[in-house]
Amino acid sequence: MSAIRFAVTLPRLLLIAALLGAAALAGCSTTKEAEEEYADWSAEQLYSEAKQSLTSKNYEKAIKLYEKLEARYPFGNYATQAQIDIAYAYYKNSDPDSALAAVDRFIKLNPTHPRVDYAYYLKGLINYNRGISFVDRFMPTDSSQRDPGSARDALRDFSDLLTRYPNGPYAEDSRQRVTALRNNLAMYEVHVADFYMRRGGYVAAANRCKEVLQRYQRTQAVPQALKILEEAYRKLELTELADDTARVYALNYAQGAPSAGLLQEPTAAEKVWDFLGFDR
Repeated sequence: MSAIRFAVTLPRLLLIAALLGAAALAGCSTTKEAEEEYADWSAEQLYSEAKQSLTSKNYEKAIKLYEKLEARYPFGNYATQAQIDIAYAYYKNSDPDSALAAVDRFIKLNPTHPRVDYAYYLKGLINYNRGISFVDRFMPTDSSQRDPGSARDALRDFSDLLTRYPNGPYAEDSRQRVTALRNNLAMYEVHVADFYMRRGGYVAAANRCKEVLQRYQRTQAVPQALKILEEAYRKLELTELADDTARVYALNYAQGAPSAGLLQEPTAAEKVWDFLGFDR
């Protein structure tokens, strides 16, 4: 019985092996053709084709061509330019880790290059957009409630750029992004403080608020941080500190400050959300 079964299945196995072999040969043939297509290209030709691919948003092709250019012609202006262009291609191709690695490599190898300021700016952009999902780009979301890790990296990158090139072509945009990042990071701390307050973690809430007051002065989150800090002190029966915080608020915000809704009475739906332990 086993011999008959072997005789029946052997032709099928041979057919499968033949098909797999043909597919492998076809793949090798395609790869070989692609290699031969650029075999005799000069550095200028490779760079021109890569740049055209980048402009037409064919980022994967651009990356492959830049890699070929660097491998075949590692020295010269085209190879140097390819190092920064491939970083941008990685960035647009949604590969932030490779983009950051390419930027850092460019900065390390070309610290005096005329476009090194752009490399620092691109590094900031990569981290600035790193936490933004596809949904965030098309629907209104609160960026201050995202993971702050990339925002902190972006703040460091743009601040570094402004320190090195305070009057450069990317300085004004970087300053605006620094302001936005500081506001978002401060509001993130306020969100966390509010989270702790709603769960009775008054000491943790107070510490978060003090972080805002110490590190993110002159941001929109300061008045809310003061209000939460005062409430936390009162819950902890630290009346003197609570009164001092209230005086600071009154002195700086005599006309009051716009509420972001964090200290308002939660709705019925939000109470259910809180009961389940989810963030809102």
